[in-house]
Amino acid sequence: MEALKISTCFPPFHFNLKTPRFSRIKCEKKPNFSFSLNHQQPHKSRFNLFTTNIFNSTNEPQQLLPNDEQEISTKNEKNQEKEKFDWYAQWYPIMPLSELDKRRPHGKKVMGIDLVVWWDKNLEEWRVMDDACSHRLAPLSQGRIDQWGRLQCVYHGWCFSGSGDCKFIPQAPRDKPHVHTSKRACVAVYPSFVQNDILWFWPNTDPLYKDIHLSKTPPYIPLLDDLTSYAKTTLVRDIPYGYEFLIENLMDPSHVNYAHHGIMKIGKIEGDREGGKPLVISLEKLDINGFIAKQGHDEHKFIAPCVYYGPFGVQSYLDNYESKEESSSNDTNRIFLVFLCVPVSPGNCRLMLTSFRNFAGWEYKLFPPWKFHLDNNLIIDSDLYLLHLQEHKLREKGPQNWQKICYVPTKADALVVGFRRWLTKYGGAQVDWGTKFTGDLQPTPAREQLLDRYWTHTINCSSCSRAYKSLNVLEIIMQIISVASIGIAAAAKESVMSIAARYSLVFLALLCFMASRWLSKFIYKSFHFHDYDHAFC
Repeated sequence: MEALKISTCFPPFHFNLKTPRFSRIKCEKKPNFSFSLNHQQPHKSRFNLFTTNIFNSTNEPQQLLPNDEQEISTKNEKNQEKEKFDWYAQWYPIMPLSELDKRRPHGKKVMGIDLVVWWDKNLEEWRVMDDACSHRLAPLSQGRIDQWGRLQCVYHGWCFSGSGDCKFIPQAPRDKPHVHTSKRACVAVYPSFVQNDILWFWPNTDPLYKDIHLSKTPPYIPLLDDLTSYAKTTLVRDIPYGYEFLIENLMDPSHVNYAHHGIMKIGKIEGDREGGKPLVISLEKLDINGFIAKQGHDEHKFIAPCVYYGPFGVQSYLDNYESKEESSSNDTNRIFLVFLCVPVSPGNCRLMLTSFRNFAGWEYKLFPPWKFHLDNNLIIDSDLYLLHLQEHKLREKGPQNWQKICYVPTKADALVVGFRRWLTKYGGAQVDWGTKFTGDLQPTPAREQLLDRYWTHTINCSSCSRAYKSLNVLEIIMQIISVASIGIAAAAKESVMSIAARYSLVFLALLCFMASRWLSKFIYKSFHFHDYDHAFC
């Protein structure tokens, strides 16, 4: 995907939360969360301008220590009530609607919660429920949707409606008592909401949050609904390192030149073949809802806990996305990247990346999405292993000690420092997993398993899964043609087939065999595993 192959420079746009355009899902237990444009909440802390470089009189950079942070913060902050970010009072994205098949239930994990997502054809709405049958906890995501539009557990056939009520127990007598009406037979339903063609859910099944969407909604991103001005493509990938490190990585523009060298097109400078250079980024505002930072005229914005966007394009500009007349008059090529970062479990997260551009849109129309996903996945894989190991090292020393452990003297690290500062001040230094996890990380698996693409992307991507099946069929066809050509050339009599025709069949067999071998390697590297060796890149 071209958007990810461009150097870090990307134009900002703004969230419009006043007049959201969305489809609402009426679920049984539904809360909703909305962000104001400046993300204000009661008892909001205010901060002065902040960068990661604190200079002394000799202009030498010094490490930003906790004492330095306290001096930068406003003195009034000490007298304000300390706010704490509630990880379970937020909206979390589950999947884009384009990747959800209405014919079957889907199993997803978010915030350590196992969910089953399915289409209720009776009410024509997506439902999000606990992925456990009330009978004996079999995963409902492994079940089916029956002919009456109910979610059926494949273990014993219990059937549930979109409200979580049990509608049928095959083993129960048909006459009274109707045991399926018991509250114990019900499955918990989470509030859910469709916005920007993305399914979101609220991680609380308390009936108090049934209609939370009426007071709080997920952050609305107008660009995601613009189908005329920009061409777009979307990637979803499960990643075997934590949510915190995913956001850090996306907020770190200076790593691109080195971690993705040879993949992304980046200009070189004298004395550094990778093209690294000083970056001036400053943190302007930080509160419980996230933060805003500036890089020149460009704006980075993090809306807690999942949304991040910043400058990743070429010839970035500063104008309001809603000012279309001004935008249309500007001939600058524009590229936007919107990241949705989802905490799944300790050491695991999910990335939803949408890329937009207002030039060469014909490529997105001519080529299928899987063609762009190949480049996206290669970029993700190129630093996946080192980030996985980095997370384990920090876990050994304690996430709360990040500022003491890591030396971040340059302004290029301002976004990362800002995120860690937000996480420590409001989020408890790490995701709150409740009582489901201790926070310990799993041992590092084999490299091929860690960088696996099939189970983390291919099988869940409609475009890549179709390409994977089609290319495998093509490989088999070429093998059959190769074997058949050799067989015909060997069995045909000289009087029936000329020498030239016989050699042609042998050549065809050899060509098809070589093509099938090449295709086999292409399928494996594109949809299963593609290693990346930094030493030789």
